[in-house]
This record gives sequence, structure tokens and C-alpha cells, in this order.
Amino acid sequence: MPHDLTARHLDYHDTDRAMAAMEVNYPDGTSTGLHAHPRGQLLHAIAGVMIVRSPSGSWVVPPSRALWLERGLEHEVRMIGEVKIRTVFIDDGVVPNLPERTCVVEVSPLLRELIVAAARIPLDYPAGGRDERLLQLLVDELRVSRVLPLHLPLPRDPRLARVCRTMMDDPADTATADEWARRLGVSAKTIHRLFTRETGMSFAQWRQQARLLQALSLIAQGRRMIDVALDCGYASQSAFAAMFRRHFGIAPSAFYR
Repeated sequence: MPHDLTARHLDYHDTDRAMAAMEVNYPDGTSTGLHAHPRGQLLHAIAGVMIVRSPSGSWVVPPSRALWLERGLEHEVRMIGEVKIRTVFIDDGVVPNLPERTCVVEVSPLLRELIVAAARIPLDYPAGGRDERLLQLLVDELRVSRVLPLHLPLPRDPRLARVCRTMMDDPADTATADEWARRLGVSAKTIHRLFTRETGMSFAQWRQQARLLQALSLIAQGRRMIDVALDCGYASQSAFAAMFRRHFGIAPSAFYR
């Protein structure tokens, strides 16, 4: 059952301050259910991993990252492990130069401490005081944070949605674009064109991203690395580790450290 925090969230939306931060903890396996916020949201967990899904795509958010959610985006957050969320709601109609689209950002040690400190600031903090300056510094750090490739865009075309659902449900599936074209009764050229138009990725790039994001979820659950590799369609642990390192710049075992 989703954790019912609707009333509490409203307190942080209705404040006349441009920014407000809160903290909340969830047990493993909890889902928030689909919901949206009238403000932008910087969603960060100091422990645990979040899987965030929306009609437009999915994101994996480990403790070293945060997710900027554009206002009004309907989304669901699923928890892997005990998740300790520290989140900041920001009125992007008042605070300028925030990310235009939902994205995962790298959390520097400074940004992490600012988010944690912000969650202790009362809703009615005085204008011009230390608390407001801390929140302004948090925004400055958000603006310079590096955007990371942890997004899996979802298509609207029903034919392509069928392909993507299969690859998400079974990352080890090895069907080629030609094989999918035969199943759907279209040309392989159509498959490639639809992937580029609907997701901004090629067929191969999308499948690789789906496999990598599924791998992150499995690693967060404590699965053995060899099992992760095989379940995600890689012939060996070393092949998986090489692909992971090329994509993220670090070994799979180091990702959540």
C-alpha cells in the first residue's frame, strides 16, 4: 500500500517560501503510488535506492545521485532497501535557471550536506536569514551538478511499446530489430526509425540502457554479480563489467559506494 503522505506534502507546497525541504523514510518494497507536485522536486535518498517511473520513462536513483522532477510530472517511486528520503520542493516560477526536464544529477558531498541540512529548516524560515542563504547555496550547487545517463525513455507508439515492454521484462532477450520487424509485420527500417523518433536512441542503445538500469536495480538488491550479468543478457561477468565501466566510468561493484 502506498505510504499516505498527501497531507504532509501539501504543507510543503502551500508555503509562501520559494523552497521547502522535508525528510521521510520508507521500508523496502514500498511504492508511493502515482502522484505529482505543483513545484519542482529535488528527490534524494541518503540510504537505499529509488526506482522512479512516469509515463515518459524510468530512472534509477542511488544515494550518490538525486532526481530533479519537473513540476506536474506524474510519477511513482519504488523503494529498494530501507530508503531515507531527503527532498526539496522548489517553486521554479520564482527560482530561475533550474533544469528544464526531469533528470538524474550527481550529488557532490557539499550538495548532499546542504540537502540534509535543508530538511531541518522550518517552513516559516525568515527571509534574508541563514536558512534562506543555505537554500540559495543548495540551488547554486544544483545548477552546476552533472546530469547523468540514468534515464530510460518510453515510447508512445503501441508497436514500439510492445518491443520495449518485452525488453524491460526480459533484459536477456536477444531478439534483433529484424526479428522484431517480422513479428510486428513492418520493416527493420521502420523499427529503427521509430526508436530514433520516439526515444532519441537507436534500438541497440535503448536495449543497452534497459539492461544497465535493470542491472542497477539487481545490484541494489544484493544479487551476485555473475547472476546480474546473465540475467541482463551478458555472456559473462567480465563482458558485463566492461560495458558497465564504459557507460558509467566505474566498476559495477563500486557504483553504490
